[in-house]
Amino acid sequence: MNSPASAFFAQLRRDLLVAFRNRSEALNPLMFFVLVTLLFPLGVGPSANLLQTIAPGVLWVAALLAALLSLDSLFRSDYEDGTLVQLVLSPQPLGLLVVARVFAHWLMSAVPLLLLSPLLAVSLNMTPRAIPVLMLTLLLGTPVFSVIGAIGVALTVGLRRSGMLLALLVIPLYIPVLIFGAGAVDAAASGLPVTGQLYILAALLVLSLTLAPVAIAAALRMSVSQ
Repeated sequence: MNSPASAFFAQLRRDLLVAFRNRSEALNPLMFFVLVTLLFPLGVGPSANLLQTIAPGVLWVAALLAALLSLDSLFRSDYEDGTLVQLVLSPQPLGLLVVARVFAHWLMSAVPLLLLSPLLAVSLNMTPRAIPVLMLTLLLGTPVFSVIGAIGVALTVGLRRSGMLLALLVIPLYIPVLIFGAGAVDAAASGLPVTGQLYILAALLVLSLTLAPVAIAAALRMSVSQ
């Protein structure tokens, strides 16, 4: 592959193919998201007003936990079979290759979640005007989850039983996305403007896409060299 663009699409194709062959790993976070969301009405009761009030927070917390659940498979298998070493030693820019990996991870883990979120929002009695805002905020926020999570995975990929450490590293960085995402949906349900929250989510997405590839590449080099 002579050009970075060719390397990017080759890496993306390879990662999507591997993820498709291991569909159970991609389905686990999605099933977790669905089950957590559907179990909340059983736990808090069938009150329509209560479900409508808690729906934004429930859906966003479930999406955050589902994203966290899917992170461990991001670089783990490649580290164990030596593919990650070849990726680091590749003459192509490592930052570009990890962007392809994270994009493939987002396509397999977050896009199905986005498609199911309107149905789950209806089950929680969310108002119709808030559902498009929910999908838009998830569209802006879930890539941030994947990109920030990739930094944590790259730092801990060489450690055994790193799940708790990974959660401690990335959850504090997820909190702003959670706050503004759920806040935008709640404001839309109340008929309030949501432009400010959407702009902040978009800014967080641009910032993470700009800075995170460099951090992921540096963390992978450190993990591989240990």
